[in-house]
Amino acid sequence: MAWLEPATLRGRHATLEPLAQHHHDGLVEAVKDGELWKLWYTSIPAPEKMAAEIDRRLALQASGTMLPFTVIDQEARRPIGMTTYMNVDRANRRVEIGSTWYARSAQRTPINTECKLLLLTHAFEALDCIAVEFRTHFFNHRSRRGIERLGAKLDGVLRNHQIVANGTLRDTCVYSIIVGEWPAVKSHLAWQMTKPGDD
Repeated sequence: MAWLEPATLRGRHATLEPLAQHHHDGLVEAVKDGELWKLWYTSIPAPEKMAAEIDRRLALQASGTMLPFTVIDQEARRPIGMTTYMNVDRANRRVEIGSTWYARSAQRTPINTECKLLLLTHAFEALDCIAVEFRTHFFNHRSRRGIERLGAKLDGVLRNHQIVANGTLRDTCVYSIIVGEWPAVKSHLAWQMTKPGDD
């Protein structure tokens, strides 16, 4: 049996559903909200590339190296983004939470905090992970601030880690939360959920 099985994770503001082809049209509309694919330091699919991105993530799921989710806005009942468990290391009970993006209108809301709380709770309490990683571009300052607000600590910077689509070289900031930190991080995230506009 695979260590990572598709699961639906439900919160007050958002539900994480296993990614499926029928989410395509909603995800296309979501990515248009803010024209997110134009951010040079991210790898967010353009509308015409959404089908290929869904296929890519589902292929990685089939190979056991990723578990992708569609983020559903509970109130609007529509897709507003994507997120995944990736770089799956079953032997060492580690995953990375990454390849995450949200429609512009969903940013700076409680949705991201709640999604991270759902994913971290599942990772530490259902999958028995010993560590959960987050990675982002050195120049993605909004993402870095968001990861740090979760309570993750910077492990280091992988310099010249990747070649970006525009040909520039990416320095990747690697953060993690380890199992001993989880109780405090969980309490912190639950507290953050009570603070409006602090995502």
